[in-house]
Amino acid sequence: MPKVGVILSGCGVYDGAEIHESVAAILALDRAGAEILYMAPDVPQMHVINHIAGEPADGESRSVLVESARIARGDIKNIAGITAADIDALIIPGGFGAAKNLCDFAVKGADCTVNTDVSRLVLEMHSAAKPVGFICIAPALAAKIYGRAGIEGVKLTIGSDKETAGAIEAMGAKHVNCEVRDCVVDADHKVVTTPAYMLATRINEVADGIEKLVYEVLKLA
Repeated sequence: MPKVGVILSGCGVYDGAEIHESVAAILALDRAGAEILYMAPDVPQMHVINHIAGEPADGESRSVLVESARIARGDIKNIAGITAADIDALIIPGGFGAAKNLCDFAVKGADCTVNTDVSRLVLEMHSAAKPVGFICIAPALAAKIYGRAGIEGVKLTIGSDKETAGAIEAMGAKHVNCEVRDCVVDADHKVVTTPAYMLATRINEVADGIEKLVYEVLKLA
């Protein structure tokens, strides 16, 4: 039974992990018989968004780890204590938390920086030739991690948005356009990506793409 790490970035599309994407990945992993290790950085969220108003909630502060525990039903670890030796594969769902809390791509674009432990673990997985799946906007942080480490030309997709694709290529990766129900596999670097809500308008589209991603990640494990 493969053990797969899932890095969460909070709870909620606008300031954390996208819940539909996270659950689709978790369900696909469980159906495949994988053991799941949930993790998140123990850091404050960039900000808190009122998901009804779609605006920042002034004066509120939340922990990425504590909010991520909502999706993990409380069974979650601080990523600082996890290494590539603990897992066979790694998956990072999207949502603005991936671009706000795991890195600051949402604010700085190609000039972003990535959470130290997230970057460390992704690079440890690469060094160990273990696969990593990035969903939705999460490939943007992948481009930064690999590019900064001198690992250029990794094939990634966020769908077909030209501006985001341009930022990904500016960080050293190779963007590949992809339909919402599909995924892109870079077998050489053991990286799998799918657009999810970067393109999707319905949850079944998200689920189809993520199911393919999970299948390909486990095939590479």
